[in-house]
Amino acid sequence: MSTAADLLEAWRGELVHSRRRSPHTVRAYLGCADRLLKALGLADWEGVACLEAHDLRRHLANRRAEGIGNASAARELSALKSFIAYARQQSGDPDPAAPRLRGPRVKKGLPRPVTPDEASNLAKLVAGNAKAGWIGARDRAVLLLLYGSGLRIAEALSLKGRDAPLGEVLQVTGKGGKQRMVPILPITRAAVADYCAKCPWPLAADEPLFRGAKGGTLSPGMVQKATAQARRALGLPDTATPHALRHSFATHLLGAGADLRSLQELLGHASLGSTQIYTKVDAATMLENYRDAHPRAKKR
Repeated sequence: MSTAADLLEAWRGELVHSRRRSPHTVRAYLGCADRLLKALGLADWEGVACLEAHDLRRHLANRRAEGIGNASAARELSALKSFIAYARQQSGDPDPAAPRLRGPRVKKGLPRPVTPDEASNLAKLVAGNAKAGWIGARDRAVLLLLYGSGLRIAEALSLKGRDAPLGEVLQVTGKGGKQRMVPILPITRAAVADYCAKCPWPLAADEPLFRGAKGGTLSPGMVQKATAQARRALGLPDTATPHALRHSFATHLLGAGADLRSLQELLGHASLGSTQIYTKVDAATMLENYRDAHPRAKKR
């Protein structure tokens, strides 16, 4: 007889091994599935497979009553539809489609890049705030990989000891197991080499390159926490996150004349549409600079 834990473990395996989702996505999808199973008291694939649109609508209404917004509700609906489709597949449904239910409209905001000076100051202060010199060197190296090469934080933290020392280019495995080559700036190579020299843990070829304080795998949360502390000290907005450094990489390259196709390859986007949003970011930055600089702009 199956349990809810059995279902979640099977779903985890599907997400990690078959769909190759990022660790962040796996955690989010498992959390959504866990809430659904607990709310409805389900513990077998047949019960999940029988859920229809009205069941999801009722569950999401309860979640909205708990205070989640449109964006969170849309993400949760997407996760649950995938979970139910998988349950139908496990139950032998010949056509394991998800329930047909449209999510709430979500206005997609533009990424908020930081300036080159802000990125540099952020990495420098994160290093200076660390409790140990090697931890500061580690966090600075991670942030420079995000800003200098456009890596996602999960991609940076998935690097292995064999990847060091870094060369002028690095092969990265991104979403869906897709591999791409990214350039590595001299300052980033130097930062990673500095971290490797100071790290108190042996950096074996098959072990994570970036280590936590006790030698385990470094979690994204630790980098995000250190960045949050530094941005408050610098007076930067809450949008100045590690992921914003990746946005900044894209925006600054586009502003310097990089073409969209090249940028798509560097970022590891599956579609050009995902990359095109940065044309809007660049236009927004240009307009903001114009308003700040032009003597008559603020009067209009």
